[in-house]
Amino acid sequence: MSAGKTGYTASRKDRIQHYIENNRLSLIEGSVVAMHVDAIVNAANNSLLGGGGVDGAIHRAAGPGLLQECRALHGCRTGEAKITGSYDIRNAKYLIHTVGPIYSGRPEDAELLAACYRNSLNLALEHGCTSIAFPGISTGVYGYPLEEAASVSLLTAVQWLEEHADADMHIYFCCFRKQELEAYHAIYADS
Repeated sequence: MSAGKTGYTASRKDRIQHYIENNRLSLIEGSVVAMHVDAIVNAANNSLLGGGGVDGAIHRAAGPGLLQECRALHGCRTGEAKITGSYDIRNAKYLIHTVGPIYSGRPEDAELLAACYRNSLNLALEHGCTSIAFPGISTGVYGYPLEEAASVSLLTAVQWLEEHADADMHIYFCCFRKQELEAYHAIYADS
């Protein structure tokens, strides 16, 4: 699943370009918390009770109601996703919490990371969402290399869009750090 920076074929580049040109995929520099979308994805930890990075930012922005609902979910396994209300985050209807893998360099890392994106997209579709914003899952303290993570996430999104051709879904990849945006552009440029 993990195609390195040079692992894309011309046909994959055409597929990626098609979805970008048709406004189904967008690369955005900024915070996922600020996105006006139906669902914002939280790169959570297994407890779902908040943490650092984007997880902490989402919990702070959503307020105490989110923590209360997350306690009732009894955690989340790596690769899975769970949905909650957005509480004080008024620019989204839902928060989708997914737990990315801690990077180890094994093939299972890419499979689990892809599952985070797929399961989040499936939950969004099940709840009638037409737009979803992702942060860089596992690219912070979990240590997933940016270019590898960008490759997995972009290819997974394209595959999901192809498998759900009738779905009206716009996928945003929000890059909080400039290096994240550069990693996506490198994948797209070299694909």
